[in-house]
Amino acid sequence: MNWTEELKQNLRRKNQILFSQDGAFLNNLNQKILSAGHKAAILWALEFAEESVLCLEEKYPDEDRPRKALDASRLWAAGKLKMPAAKKEILRCHALAKELDSEIEIALCHAIGQACSTVHTIQHAIGYPIYELTAIVRQYGYDQCEQPLLLRRKEYLERLIFWKSNKDLITGWADFLQHDSK
Repeated sequence: MNWTEELKQNLRRKNQILFSQDGAFLNNLNQKILSAGHKAAILWALEFAEESVLCLEEKYPDEDRPRKALDASRLWAAGKLKMPAAKKEILRCHALAKELDSEIEIALCHAIGQACSTVHTIQHAIGYPIYELTAIVRQYGYDQCEQPLLLRRKEYLERLIFWKSNKDLITGWADFLQHDSK
């Protein structure tokens, strides 16, 4: 089944999440993330999370949970904050989703939480596009989403290639990230 058929099926089933890591649209991206290495995946995920945080801050200028989750994750990756403190902020960002009505903004909160959790394990990185692409479909609707989705996937791949090649530009990683061999 191709990705547009999968998407149509997920919409027909009224799924909250419209993409999966093993689905036709993201399978290749997930493989590339996993082969890029943990540091590259963190830099990639947190870069995209910043965009989503800015989007939510524009709509909710007094809401700081997404920003706090992102900032805490950056500090965690740098070894300046321990996992329990970062996890608390990430869970607070996910909790914000339960308070919102917009399917787009709910998906963005979860996308940020997944991106931030990439510091813990690389497998969380694919969660960012799973949720952000769901938000894009909700924003444009099925009939108008194909081009925005294809463009965003292209951006994901381009930035992943960038971070895979440039992860050493960033120094000061937490001890548990020092042994990333890729």
